[in-house]
Amino acid sequence: MKARLPQGYGGGGASNLQQLAKQAQKIQEDMDKTTAELEAKEYSATSGGDAVKAIVTGKMEVKSIDIKPEVVDPEDVEMLSDLVMAAVNEALRSAAADKSERMEKISGGLNIPGML
Repeated sequence: MKARLPQGYGGGGASNLQQLAKQAQKIQEDMDKTTAELEAKEYSATSGGDAVKAIVTGKMEVKSIDIKPEVVDPEDVEMLSDLVMAAVNEALRSAAADKSERMEKISGGLNIPGML
């Protein structure tokens, strides 16, 4: 006696696999396109009441740091360092959050090794 699969199962194994491969390829293409778009974007953040402004790219590289002259105090270099660090870190967090959100939309929350 042969076991029978419910209607809609089996029978199309190869075509189902091809369809799945096409879907995976489409997801990869969408991710590649989105990655390129994100890498071209710039993200900025400020600290110290806009005393320090950092701009980073979607490639997670610092593009520029603007420091208002009035916050440059030779007696308090540590404070300036903290302001720069805070602005850069916030800009990087913004870039990472944007990438994560956009990639999750494309993948539907799937975590496929090698695709992210």
